[in-house]
Amino acid sequence: MSGWSIPRRRTRTALFSAVGLVAASVGLWAGLGGTSSAHAAASVPTPDHTVVVVFENHAYNQVIGSSSAPYINSLKSGGANLSQTFAETHPSQPNYYAMFSGSTQGITDDSCVTPGFSSAPNLASEVMAAGKTWASYNESLPSQGSTVCTSGKYAQKHNPWFGFSNVPTSSAKTFTQFPTDYSTLPTVSYVTPNLCSDMHDCSVSTGDTWLKKNLGAYATWAKTHNSLLVVTFDEDNRLAGNKIPTVLYGQPVTPGSSSSATYNHYNILRTIEDMYGTTHAGQAANASDITGIWAS
Repeated sequence: MSGWSIPRRRTRTALFSAVGLVAASVGLWAGLGGTSSAHAAASVPTPDHTVVVVFENHAYNQVIGSSSAPYINSLKSGGANLSQTFAETHPSQPNYYAMFSGSTQGITDDSCVTPGFSSAPNLASEVMAAGKTWASYNESLPSQGSTVCTSGKYAQKHNPWFGFSNVPTSSAKTFTQFPTDYSTLPTVSYVTPNLCSDMHDCSVSTGDTWLKKNLGAYATWAKTHNSLLVVTFDEDNRLAGNKIPTVLYGQPVTPGSSSSATYNHYNILRTIEDMYGTTHAGQAANASDITGIWAS
């Protein structure tokens, strides 16, 4: 129970007993008002739909303010920019597990994992347990639910949901299954572009163009349908202290807003968890919500 209370102690007079009773009653009333986690959840919106798209291996100043990324910078101007966001480590794969489950789950490299090796809590399992819906949309995935390690420009190392036994493999869809009727989207979804579209093998310009072509219509729709687009990166180019771009766009976001608070993938995870009233996975339990950018 939150709120303050008066320690129980023996008193010599009825006066002190009465004061103690009143104080205890006040403490009980304060406790009934809510807990610290409830207050944190109240500080963030509840979008009807949240879509997170993750790009690869570029530092903040390679994207934000760059002429090679006009669309991402237009989202920044019309949405919110988190100017001090950092990844956890190198290489790619541990960061994906961190952003999805609040922990790297012991992964230190980009090797293909054994499907379902972990039963740890994660964003998908939490969202589903809260009665909401979840899916991932994976460009170049050979087929829905495929756990193959690689296929052309597809790489399992960027798809952490396959590592968890409490996430149905069927919830991993191909990107061609991303709906055109955005009202049918799951409550929370992740989009993983392939190794070219995500800027890993191809240029910033290629990824920026892919984003506009494939999620630009959703971003426009989100602006008038209480929905959210989160654009972030797994890690930097190993030359900028792991500082990465993160932009949020949609009706719940104050246009042109920014935050210079220091955030990482755990803060993004915590914020999405609190949007939908879920429990907190791993290090997200110790992270703060993203604040200062939300429309009233």
